[in-house]
Amino acid sequence: MKQNKINSIMTVGLVGLLLTLPGLATAEDYYRKTRGYRVEPETDPPSYVRNLSKTQFEQFRDVEWLDVGLEHRTRFEYRENDYRPTPTGNNNSTTFRHDPDSLWLLRTRAYLGVHDILDPLRFAVEFQDSRSYNGLYERNVSDVNEFELIQGYAELYFKNLLGHNRPLSIRAGRQHLELLDRRLVGNNQFRNTTNNFEGFRVHFGKPQNNWDLDTFAFQPIERLKYNFDRADEDTWFYGGVFSWRGWSDYITIQPYFFGRKVNGDPYNSNPDDRKNDMDIFAPGVRAYGVIGDSGFDFDANINKQFGRFGVTRRINDEPKQFMLQHDALAYALELGYTFDHEWKPRVSLFYGYGTGDKDPNRNITSGSNERFDSFYGFNQPWSRNDYFSWDNIHAPKARIGFTPHKDVRVDAGYNAYWLQSETDAWSRANIRDTTGNSGSFLGHEFDIRVRHKLNTYVDWSLSYARFEPGSFTRKQNFFLDFPNSVDGPYTDRASNFFYFEVSLNAFGDGKPTYK
Repeated sequence: MKQNKINSIMTVGLVGLLLTLPGLATAEDYYRKTRGYRVEPETDPPSYVRNLSKTQFEQFRDVEWLDVGLEHRTRFEYRENDYRPTPTGNNNSTTFRHDPDSLWLLRTRAYLGVHDILDPLRFAVEFQDSRSYNGLYERNVSDVNEFELIQGYAELYFKNLLGHNRPLSIRAGRQHLELLDRRLVGNNQFRNTTNNFEGFRVHFGKPQNNWDLDTFAFQPIERLKYNFDRADEDTWFYGGVFSWRGWSDYITIQPYFFGRKVNGDPYNSNPDDRKNDMDIFAPGVRAYGVIGDSGFDFDANINKQFGRFGVTRRINDEPKQFMLQHDALAYALELGYTFDHEWKPRVSLFYGYGTGDKDPNRNITSGSNERFDSFYGFNQPWSRNDYFSWDNIHAPKARIGFTPHKDVRVDAGYNAYWLQSETDAWSRANIRDTTGNSGSFLGHEFDIRVRHKLNTYVDWSLSYARFEPGSFTRKQNFFLDFPNSVDGPYTDRASNFFYFEVSLNAFGDGKPTYK
């Protein structure tokens, strides 16, 4: 109780200090996007949403208090020698996808949001229907989540409470969000289903101000393919991001803190319902911007994690949980350069690092866990194949992107991957050599993508990625992890991934169709 009072006093004191700083109460239009590769957070409301007054329906020109959205996306995917186990995202699965798979993914989203007219009361609802067809393997919650409420919240919005056009927003209900560079919190736009949460979000200010503080306390949503999703009542994900944009023409600075607490049930009689306790704290700081008029830009993020991490081992044929110290570190650095050319070519170099678990043979009663927890992050910036996340990794990358036509964008990249700890797992593929004898080089990946805005209502894109296995990966067919090689992926062979997708927006691009 005493600690809660101290935290409350510190929070109030911080907000009070911010409000007393000169010039903060009238700050506007300070938001600058990052130029980093696929790390710009999704807008709020989502980018497919339009204000009804700015759609093609002229009879609603005066309805400025209603936001609407209706979008459908169809994507065809062809995957050959997919390294990910099925179901995707299940790191305990040992069922792999040996044969080429041709999959159709369909996603439909609808949004309705009311604001201004009932202020301070606002609300929004968003539905999503995600389906897959023609796949050879088990359908999973990364692809299928039929007719689901992904947002449904009420909001108290006080537009000028903290100063002119500096609001205070309090939301309660089901929500999705993206923070920082999306590597730790993202709703996963590329995937067919969406990360979302239930709980509370309190936002002091807004992104257009020269400072804002975005805080939250959420329970993650467990996606169910054919039933209504439910909150994971054993888990709380909480934290806050403070953004300082006083010098945003050059740099935006974002110190932040995240935490995840799991009240586990390691001795549940049903093995499928067992989970270990966890209490992880994750302070960090992100900074991005441009270096004057030089053409150079940067985006950097560093996060340190500590806390307690539960593991279960069988002692005398009985399960017993031990709490390990959690001690992990990750950082990501990107440096880009944009040429002065009508195609706006940008080249960039990136390096990502995340620690892995050091010793699989430690004394289980007193050891530590060093594998970085990437929470609810977005994996596409790491790999077009979706093979990697921000844990147990060294990942250098080189990319180029350009716009040969005002409605056409092209980007391509080369990536290489090493394990940070040779004895820990490549978690997205669920492959591990606990002896460390396989080395660390996982492989390298080339990808290319073309995106085209066909007209006001239609966008399409296509992409190809090829992953070539490295020495660690090629050896796994011969180790005891897969005593029967048929049970493992064909890790001595390359994998190929191709997709073509079309997105349709019922309300167009949001630009007025009248003069």
